[in-house]
Amino acid sequence: MSHDGATATSLLEVTDLSVEIEGREGRTVKVARGLSFSLAPGRVMGVIGESGSGKSMAALSVVRLLPRAASVTGGRILFKGEDLLAKPAAAMRAIRGKDIGMILQDPSVSLDPLYTVGDQIDEALRVHTRMPRAARRQRALELLQAVGIPSPEVRLTQYPHEMSGGMLQRVVAAIAIALNPALLIADEPTTALDPTIQVQVLDLLASLRDRLRVSILLITHDFGVAAHICDDIMVIYAGEIVETGPAHAIFDSPRHPYTRALMQSSGAPEGGRRLATIDGAPPDLASLPVGCAFAPRCALAVDRCRAETPPSREVVPGHRAACWRSEEIPV
Repeated sequence: MSHDGATATSLLEVTDLSVEIEGREGRTVKVARGLSFSLAPGRVMGVIGESGSGKSMAALSVVRLLPRAASVTGGRILFKGEDLLAKPAAAMRAIRGKDIGMILQDPSVSLDPLYTVGDQIDEALRVHTRMPRAARRQRALELLQAVGIPSPEVRLTQYPHEMSGGMLQRVVAAIAIALNPALLIADEPTTALDPTIQVQVLDLLASLRDRLRVSILLITHDFGVAAHICDDIMVIYAGEIVETGPAHAIFDSPRHPYTRALMQSSGAPEGGRRLATIDGAPPDLASLPVGCAFAPRCALAVDRCRAETPPSREVVPGHRAACWRSEEIPV
């Protein structure tokens, strides 16, 4: 079975992915529309957009953990050359624990309050390996050290409520890397943390990438977070990719008005200047406007933007934007 050339160098290759949610009163909400992207080994891809843009749904589709009302309606997801959408549920469970690790927004949701940290790391190892108990305990200690938790022997016996939010996020990371996954999906991993701890968690992710050569799909609404760690950026608006490219190219020269507006509204304001906000609200995904979905909020929109959907075009090699006026955006 031959795949296209891109797959040979990609760990994850998503093609034309569409996801829908059956809403109230039979309304169908298209939360992801024709998403295509690839992630190479050892790289960090930032998936950026406002809440409700579809970025988390895209990531959860990869591991097939969509909410009950949501379903993938088209496309394919190749991981190490195999289509995850075609795998039986049991095979997916094995992949989720072993090959793909997850770090979610709120560590208190990922961890069971009734079990010690040691028990919860042990469970991941017990389910997926045949390591004897003593070896599992040794591995658990190594994992806590790997994620920068001091006094790991003490921490193994503690319950989640005895640890801070930042420490819990490290425990979640330890569980996520327990079986040396090739891919980590980190969905807003710093949102619930204060700024100092945010930086520590991002530094931890960067060190995991560097030491383990793990690829990371980082979902965030904040360009400040993305700037810290991402090699590549994908900006999603109303369920579609509006801009994608190397992080430095997008930071230096954003080519979609939405990307530019998001950058201006996230991160620390310079010299006490108030952060810019984006006018208007994201569109209703059940009844999208004709033309560019961002046009109603865009200062650069012209009649063509409101009438025709812009295709994704390569602005410079490797850097794509879906905007009729991408060449005119002031940098």
